[in-house]
This record gives sequence, C-alpha cells and structure tokens, in this order.
Amino acid sequence: MSKQKDTAAVFRFKQFDICQDGAAMKVGTDGVLLGAWAGLDHRPQAILDIGAGTGLIALMLAQRSDAEQIDGLEIEDAAFETCMKNFEASPWADRLFCYHAGLQDFAAEFGPDYDLIVSNPPYFAEGIPSADMAREQARRQHALPFVALLDGVQRLLAPEGRFELILPFQEEATFLETAAKFDLFPARITRVRGNAEADVKRSLISFSRTPVATQHDLLTLEISRNSYTEAYVNLTRDFYLRM
Repeated sequence: MSKQKDTAAVFRFKQFDICQDGAAMKVGTDGVLLGAWAGLDHRPQAILDIGAGTGLIALMLAQRSDAEQIDGLEIEDAAFETCMKNFEASPWADRLFCYHAGLQDFAAEFGPDYDLIVSNPPYFAEGIPSADMAREQARRQHALPFVALLDGVQRLLAPEGRFELILPFQEEATFLETAAKFDLFPARITRVRGNAEADVKRSLISFSRTPVATQHDLLTLEISRNSYTEAYVNLTRDFYLRM
C-alpha cells in the first residue's frame, strides 16, 4: 500500500522535509501510518526507531511528542547519512540522533531504557527479484529476522514501555506467536485496508510487557480513488500537505 509515491529528492510534510537521497526505501504510507498511529498517551521520554531509514517515523514522533530523546538506529551507510541529514535539518534537531549500528550490537551496549520502540521492519517476499540491491536488502526479512527484532526489543524496552510496528497482515499471526516467546503481548491491533472492498493488507500492533485484553479496530484508507476516509484524514492531517 503506497500513497503519494514521490520520486523527487525531497518529500515535503507540513512541519518538516524528508530528503530521500541515498535511502533505499522512500517515503510511503506504511511509515506515515505508524508515525501517526503510535501511542503516546504514556508520555514516553525516550523513543527508539529501529531501521530508521530516512528518519520519517522518528520525525513524526518528534512533532507529536515532547520526548526528550528520540533515537534512530540504521545499519545501511547511505540511509544513515540521509537520516542524520533529515534530523539535523528539522525543528527538533536537539532531540534527535541516529546511531549507525546493527540492532544486536546496539542492544548489547544499551540497557532497557526506551519507553517507546517503533519499527517498520524490513520484509520481502522471497523469490521476487529486485534490480535495486539496496532496496532488496531493506525489504528482505532476513536482513532483520523477526526473532532478532524481538530479541533486541526485549532487551531495550523499559518495563512499562511499548513496542509498536507495522507489518503485512499475512505475517501478523506468526509475529504474535513469536512475540509471546519474548513476553511481549498485543495491547492494540489496527488492521488496514485500502478501501471497503479490499482485503486487509497491513497490521499495526502495539505490544506491552504485561498481558492485557487486546483492542481491535479496522482502518480503511480510501472511499474511492484519491478520496480518503474521515478516519485516515484525521490520523494524518497534521502531516500530509493536502490533508
């Protein structure tokens, strides 16, 4: 599901710009959905975006929150440089920093200090060729297997913290089963479809360390082509220029 695919070097939002040079994964609906949907009612003061890419999600959370520390984690060289450029050019540069490291090395060095961890993790349908090797690495699940992601989250998440991500709906059941092995339990699940006639394509999931009754809802993006639902407009109106 992608909206407003922008092939230009810069994607403009209401309060910040995203330079996309060097980033294998450009601005798309998945990242915007997670950045707008992630829960902030517990007033996180330390936030981590795993696989930060352009820095989009971290920047959205900087706009939405008063968190004192918002860190990105990006292993790919060019994407890391792009992320740092976007952080430094933003109105919240003093609260944003990107680490150039892999998750396992980062988790080994840092403790369970993050009140909120977010991720739009890499996934890729095996067997589908890609001419863009950087994009292929960014999308292939084996670049950050779900077990490795959850292990890192389990080590970095504060006791009362939350872990939130977006992933393909077809991966939801497997991910929930794996997360339970790391004592991470779904508190909220929003399933996303393009329109009322379409199948569900994405799952937004919020995890906590404590088992709770899971809240479920459904988000539909469009009424018809380029005509958006009230729910989607309300979710993203603070970001998209045309919302």
